[in-house]
Amino acid sequence: MNVAQNDKEVPGQARDGAGPVIEARNLDLTFQTNDGPVQALKDVNLTINKGDFVSFIGPSGCGKTTFLRVMAALETPTGGTITVNGMSPDEARRKRAYGYVFQAAGLYPWRTIAGNIKLPLEIMGFDKSEQEERVNKVLQLVDLEGFGKKYPWQLSGGMQQRASIARALAFDADILLMDEPFGALDEIVRDHLNEQLLALWARTEKTIGFVTHSIPEAVYLSTKIVVMSPRPGRITDVIESPLPKERPLDIRDTPEFLEIAHRVRDGLRAGHAYD
Repeated sequence: MNVAQNDKEVPGQARDGAGPVIEARNLDLTFQTNDGPVQALKDVNLTINKGDFVSFIGPSGCGKTTFLRVMAALETPTGGTITVNGMSPDEARRKRAYGYVFQAAGLYPWRTIAGNIKLPLEIMGFDKSEQEERVNKVLQLVDLEGFGKKYPWQLSGGMQQRASIARALAFDADILLMDEPFGALDEIVRDHLNEQLLALWARTEKTIGFVTHSIPEAVYLSTKIVVMSPRPGRITDVIESPLPKERPLDIRDTPEFLEIAHRVRDGLRAGHAYD
């Protein structure tokens, strides 16, 4: 369902009176560069509700990652508004409202896996016993139990990304923001991690924002798929997925899955029609 973007109704808006977790209204972002201003986002309107798994998909340079970084207070919009749990992104950051998973695992090679996961907990001042408890819990959540004493170079790329996810989960934020975390992995490993991420989402009931270039990945993972146009990034479609919450990999061969994938592809093509 393509929802009109206006002041009365915002894509993804809850209709049961539940407050939004993330809400962007008429959001713009223009970077000032040596070659002049570059508009990365234009008139973006979106509501993400509690427990949503929202994927952002669009061509390279369309503003997917920029939008995620705005949510995380890593970039500052130049127009419009955005709230995270009803507050500014910077206030939400200070209240530890979200964890962020980057494209690369970004693990420190001189720290063990457990040591990498502990790092944000150490910075936040958790006592050592609670650090150990939280590390053990998230290692179990990402199926890395028993690997805490290993170093990053001793783990595969997929395992390193799971460790990065564990680090983002360690302080138990309700929101998980993921910037194309599986993009550099081969297809078989990526499929396996997609399955594990869905299982993790079901167990934790986090609200997830997920950037991807892959149409099958977006359709397989999401309750909502946000299709974006080339720069300046606009939302061209918001697709509410009718797929069941439990999704075996072979659901990708079903007519329902292929229909959604076709709509995403059409939305990407339509986005290129902007002047």
